Amino acid sequence: MTVSAPVLLGEYKYELRPVERGYANRTLYINLEDNSICEKPVTQQMKDLFTGGRGFALKLLWDAVSPETKWDDSQNELVIANGPICGITAYPGSGKSTVVTLSPLTENVVDSNVGGYFAPFLKFSGFDALEIQGKAAGDVVIFIDGDTGKVTIEKSMVEGLDAHEISNQLTAKYGGDEKGKRAISVLSAGQAADHVRIGMLNSSWYDVRRKEARLKQAARGGPGRVFRDKKIKAIVVRFSDMGGDKNGVVDMALIRKAGSRINKEIADLDDKQNQIRKIGTANIVEVMDHFDLLPTHNFRYGSHPDTHKIDSKVWKQAFTQGVPDGCWLGCTLSCSHGVDHFPIKTGPYAGQCLLVDGPEYENAAGLGSNIGNFDPQKVLELNFYCDTYGVDTISFANCVAFAQECYEAGQITKEHTGGMELTFSDGGTVGLELIHQMARGEGFGVLVGQGVRYMKKYFAENFGCDPAFLQDIGMEIKGMEISEYLTKESLAQQGGFGLATKGPQHDEAWLIFMDQVLNLLPSFKDKAEALHYFPMWRTWFSLHGLCKLPWNDITPENNKQTKEPAKVVEHVENYCWIHEGVTGKPTTTEDLLNQSERVYNFQKVFSMRMGRVGRKHDYPPFRAMGPVTKEEYESRQERYDEQLQRLVGIDPAGMSTTEKMNHLRAYRENQYEQLMDAVYLRRGWDANSIPTPEKLRDLGIDLPELLEVVEEARKSA
Repeated sequence: MTVSAPVLLGEYKYELRPVERGYANRTLYINLEDNSICEKPVTQQMKDLFTGGRGFALKLLWDAVSPETKWDDSQNELVIANGPICGITAYPGSGKSTVVTLSPLTENVVDSNVGGYFAPFLKFSGFDALEIQGKAAGDVVIFIDGDTGKVTIEKSMVEGLDAHEISNQLTAKYGGDEKGKRAISVLSAGQAADHVRIGMLNSSWYDVRRKEARLKQAARGGPGRVFRDKKIKAIVVRFSDMGGDKNGVVDMALIRKAGSRINKEIADLDDKQNQIRKIGTANIVEVMDHFDLLPTHNFRYGSHPDTHKIDSKVWKQAFTQGVPDGCWLGCTLSCSHGVDHFPIKTGPYAGQCLLVDGPEYENAAGLGSNIGNFDPQKVLELNFYCDTYGVDTISFANCVAFAQECYEAGQITKEHTGGMELTFSDGGTVGLELIHQMARGEGFGVLVGQGVRYMKKYFAENFGCDPAFLQDIGMEIKGMEISEYLTKESLAQQGGFGLATKGPQHDEAWLIFMDQVLNLLPSFKDKAEALHYFPMWRTWFSLHGLCKLPWNDITPENNKQTKEPAKVVEHVENYCWIHEGVTGKPTTTEDLLNQSERVYNFQKVFSMRMGRVGRKHDYPPFRAMGPVTKEEYESRQERYDEQLQRLVGIDPAGMSTTEKMNHLRAYRENQYEQLMDAVYLRRGWDANSIPTPEKLRDLGIDLPELLEVVEEARKSA
């Protein structure tokens, strides 16, 4: 593949200046309708109220759209932001971007985080955020040159269709030699993102040992579909002048103090704890299976006899070991593992040996057990094609599994699927055929790629399927597919997914072990407190451009003896030190949580402004709460019968399975209602999931435009 000389459509020159206390103090705006480019100042109010990262991106999008704006309108923006701590190299996990847009899947505001070098390079090139509005007439490449202070919009001459080709081509084009390639990061999607709502973005960095571009993903909510709807082929950023302090920090010694402490823990303890440096997040596949939490056959079951074929031992052997795999400089946790020289057997790259980035846990579980695929070759091939075609692996897995269950239940037939047999007996083959159809923009795969919510409506209206059954088994909330964890026995995690603002993504609250395994959240008050603290804490990472793995995937040796082990208080202290070291502001845990709570509530009001008002949006499908089918109930009959006796006070003897299921369902739905009430109260929202004006005032975000949305929602409720 080659890249021809560019045709210039727009150009903007700007002054290069250093980052100060973590901020570049300006954002970059591009409109692809007229190819205009300009910079905007970052005000002190933006910093005070929205902090950075996700907060900045949400504020920029709020100002750009109206309540009537749809995801595919020219007015919609794609906003990519970093954060004040993003880019430091003395503490692991400091290279994250947050991508914010109006989502094709949820039809509301969504955020998705991604690693790679893009976020730090964007900041050091001069910008705290990049906002792109409008649609180009044809495919374009946006180039931000932090070496010379120039931004260009070029007519795309890229010959490759998919992310691994695009990233490698443009890294070579704009980087040149080996040293220059290290200064390049590329955002791209892939050919499937032209056709499906579950399209995602890839963010690259150049691996100097493998000598090719590696990929991380901003996947949730379909940002890749928006990217391609705007006719963006790629966004390239170049920054060559890297050093240990490009963030303009106030107290580097305090940052190094935190970095030294955690890096010693990683060196001493990672191999004993989770082996993130050898296996990454796929280390928990067999753990999930053991505790009946591994989603299997569209979340019907939590374990499978063949799980050993796709567990951590398999991936540890497949991954190239002994190679630093951090997706930003200085990340000693190094979770970004890959399988080198992997032989591709299907699709347009059949016969080639290529690098597969992953699988992470979500990919191993979703592309594995959830679709009935226990063939590691097919898990890896699906992983590769989802990435390079630009398809979210979590959404893809749930969409395929939903279609498979509909097929096996007789809701859809070969007449609907184009002759395909969508069974769980050979999920890998099914998945590969569907992903290739998505890339080609043809066949049943394109329908599957519109998402579970879309399929539920389409199947009912066009195929005569039972809408109640589809609702029960469709593993999505607010239009977004649920992360790959079985939640039937964890009420707190049901709330963690159902009450999440953007949709059911585990980066907001992961409470299964606290709740189900360790029983640390026995009361509704305990669960509500956890569903307040952890979403606020995890939000904080997205405000600053941080990865959450160094917070709790490696823990101090004495962590289990602390009062609240799940909070990993020593690491929270690290983040206080880092924040103070970067900004110069004395920092407490409460300061960090207040930053998050302001942005979290702002995003909640934003979602209301775009039409998502009320409690009705916070319910999970019943499959996430309990058994939908007789087969499910009877597979765990002893467990469910015991719960009917102990919790519900009903003797199941002599009852039919249907009768027992009805009693259990009524009990679990009532429990969830009580949980919702407790969480709303703790968050300072009313019983209809609307933040109160008093809460906004307490947080200092009682801006007239927010109060107007809240008051209108309360009137219409």
